Amino acid sequence: MCSAGANMGKELGKDMKSKTRMKKVNPNIDRGWAWMVVLSSFLVHLLVMGSQMALGILNLEWLEEFNQSRGLTAWVSSLSMGITLIVGPIIGLFINTCGCRKTAIIGGFLTSLGWVLSAFAPNVHFLFFSFGVTAGIGSGMVYLPAVVIVGQYFQKRRALAQGLSTTGTGFGTFLITVLLKYLCRELGWRNAMIIQGAITLNLCACGALMRPLAHDEEPLKDHEESAGDPEDVKEGTLLNADAVKASRELHEGEEGTASENTAVSWSKEETSNDIFINDMNKLSIMKTLTHMTVAIRSGFFAWYSSYFGTSSLFTNKVFVAFVFWALLAYCSFVIPFIHLPEIVEMYGLTEQNNIFPLTSIIAIVHIFGKVILGFLGDLPCVSAWNVFIASNVTMGVSILILPLMHVYSSLALVCALIGFSSGYFSLMPVVTEDLVGIKQLANAYGIIICANGISALLGPPFAGWIYDITQKYDYSFYVCGLLYMVGIVCLLLEPCLQSKDQQSKKLSGSQES
Repeated sequence: MCSAGANMGKELGKDMKSKTRMKKVNPNIDRGWAWMVVLSSFLVHLLVMGSQMALGILNLEWLEEFNQSRGLTAWVSSLSMGITLIVGPIIGLFINTCGCRKTAIIGGFLTSLGWVLSAFAPNVHFLFFSFGVTAGIGSGMVYLPAVVIVGQYFQKRRALAQGLSTTGTGFGTFLITVLLKYLCRELGWRNAMIIQGAITLNLCACGALMRPLAHDEEPLKDHEESAGDPEDVKEGTLLNADAVKASRELHEGEEGTASENTAVSWSKEETSNDIFINDMNKLSIMKTLTHMTVAIRSGFFAWYSSYFGTSSLFTNKVFVAFVFWALLAYCSFVIPFIHLPEIVEMYGLTEQNNIFPLTSIIAIVHIFGKVILGFLGDLPCVSAWNVFIASNVTMGVSILILPLMHVYSSLALVCALIGFSSGYFSLMPVVTEDLVGIKQLANAYGIIICANGISALLGPPFAGWIYDITQKYDYSFYVCGLLYMVGIVCLLLEPCLQSKDQQSKKLSGSQES
C-alpha cells in the first residue's frame, strides 16, 4: 500500500511538470482576450478623455451661470484634465499593489460621483472640488490602467492595439460634444451632468474586463515550485500514503460485526474532519493575508525603486528629455478644445460651426490619425520614434498658425491637421515601453502623464488670463506653440543623450533584423 501511495505521488509530480510545460506560453498574448482588453480601453478613452475634450460646452454654461472671469472658470476643466494625469505616479503604486482591474473599478465609481455632485454646485469653487478633484482622481484611476493593460497583452501589434484603443478619445469627443449640447439645450447643464454621470458609471464594467494577465501564470509558478521542491513531493507522497492507510482501516472496520465500534469510528472520523476543515480555514485566511502583505510590499518597493532607487527611471537621459517634452507640450493640445467655441463666437462663425463644429473635425480626424500612425509605428521598416517626432512637429506648427485663420474653411483645415497629428498619443505608450521596458511601463507612463497633467493644468488658465489682459487669444496660442517647439527640441536631442550601451544595442538589433 505504501509503495502504491509513493507511485501515486510520483505520477502526481509528473502530471504537474507536464502541465507546467504546456502553460509556458500564454494563449491571450496578441489574440483572444487581448481584443476584449482593447475594447475595454477603447470605452475608457471614449468616456473619460472624450468627455474631458468636450468640456468647452460646459465651460460656456458655467461662464453664463456664475458670471466669473474666463481665467477662473477655466480652472474647473483644467483641474479635471490636470489631476487625471498628475495622479499618474500614485496610480502606478495602486496598479503595482492592487492590479489594473480593481484600480479601474474604484476609479469608475469616483468619476461618476464627481459628475453627479457637480450638478448641485452653487458656485465655481464647489466645482473645483466636485468636478476637478473628485472626477479628476477617478478618471486618473481608470485611464492609466486602460493604457498599461493593453501594453501587457500585446507584443507584436502594440502600436496598432494602442491606436485602436485610444481612438475612443476621438469618438468620445464627437459623441459627447453632441450629447452635451443637446442635453444642455433641452434640460439644462445640471441635468446634463447627472445623465453624463450615470453614463460614466459604465467605467466600472470596463474595469471588470481588465482581466489580469498574471492570473494564468500564477498557477504556473505554483506548479513549478511544488514540482521542483523534493520536500513538497515527499510531503505529497506521505499524504497519499496516509490516505491509503485510512481507507484500508475503514474497509476493515466495515468488515467487523460490531455496530457500536462502527458508530464510534464514524463519529471519530467526523470529529477529525471538522478539526481538519477548521484548520484549513485558518490556514487559508493566513495564506490570503500573507499574499496580500507580500503583494503590497513588493508593489511598493517596485514603485519606490522606479523613482528613487539605483535603477531609477531618471537615470535614463532620453526618458528625462521625454518628460521635459511632456511638460511643455500638452497645454498646446488642450487649449483649442477649451477655447475654440469662444474663438468661433469672436469671429462670427457660429452658424457654420453649429452645422459642423470644429472640435468635431478634430475628433473625427483624430480617430484616423491614431489608427494610421499606430499602423505605421508597427511597420518593421519604420521607426516609431521618427513617426512620433514628425507628428509633433506638425502639431506645433498647426498651433502656431491657428490664430492667423479667420475663415471657417481655413480653421477647419488647421483643426484637421491638429486632429491627425495628435494621433501620436497612440505611440506614446509604445515609445515609453521602448525606452524603459514593459516592467517599468506603469511607473514610467505614470510620470509622463503626470507631466502632461501639469501642462494641462496650467495651459488653459494661462490662455484665459492672457485673454483677460489683451482681449485676444492670439498671444496665448503663440506662446504655447513656442513652448511646444522647445519640447520638440528636447526630443531631437535623443541621439546625443543615448548612452554607448543603448547605441550598441540598437546597432546589434538592426544587424540581427
